[in-house]
Amino acid sequence: MTYSILVVDDDEAVKESVEEYLKILKYNVKSAANAQEALETLQNFHADIIITDIMMQGMDGLELTKKIKAKYDADVMVMTGYSAEYSYEEAVRAGASDFIFKPFKFEELELRLTRVLREAEIKNERVKLLKKLEKLAITDGLTKLYNSRHFFSEIKTEIMRYNRYSRDLSLLILDIDFFKKYNDTWGHLEGDKVLMQIGKTIKSCMRSMDSAYRYGGEEFAILLPETGIEEACVVGTRIKDTISAHIFEPEPGEKQSVNISVGATELVDGENFKEFIKRADKALYVSKDTGRNKLSYF
Repeated sequence: MTYSILVVDDDEAVKESVEEYLKILKYNVKSAANAQEALETLQNFHADIIITDIMMQGMDGLELTKKIKAKYDADVMVMTGYSAEYSYEEAVRAGASDFIFKPFKFEELELRLTRVLREAEIKNERVKLLKKLEKLAITDGLTKLYNSRHFFSEIKTEIMRYNRYSRDLSLLILDIDFFKKYNDTWGHLEGDKVLMQIGKTIKSCMRSMDSAYRYGGEEFAILLPETGIEEACVVGTRIKDTISAHIFEPEPGEKQSVNISVGATELVDGENFKEFIKRADKALYVSKDTGRNKLSYF
């Protein structure tokens, strides 16, 4: 991987010598003569590290560091020949990752760059790992939809948003018809294939603003922000019909289809999440009690 570095110094000799040395080390390097030029360069140049002098005309290096850290995901190394006026602590408080005094040997600069880049890699890997763990914590492993714990968290958030902005919020609850019979007949591995396919189907039929959850064993929930009941029923019907049209083959030559029942409802003023879910559940039971493979709503 080739790292990119921006060198900022109003001393032309220092700027050019550092830039040339870093190019010899195979870094992708650009330079700027002052802080304003550096900020303009960063608009079109992704730098992994910015090496900046502190004492410059106009904006100094510490102020530049603060601006960079506020806007860009980049490390900053500050350099100065005025060791009595600036301290390592000041540079760190401004957001710098390292501090080097002029005059310095290029070998020292190389070692410090290597350390900063290695620490940045470790930090990025840690961030990626944490994001992965966070995703696993809220995702159902089989269907790849969100899990029920995340559902209860998000439905509360959406209700608070409804109360604040008075925007419509609807809920669909889906249940697979006669799923126990399917499992008993073809086995749980084939049943898992049905659950996985339904997860894929739900994702393909949802809009970008919607979110879907595996609510229970064979139950699913979909939150539809900024959506009234009529539009929610359109989405629910599309999911129901797409699932019914899919053909499963639990054994060679044995073709099966599955159906779902759907309950839909829209949030009303003053309603809490338990009442909201309860009304969707009641609509689902109406679908179950009146023939299944249908959508009902309150």
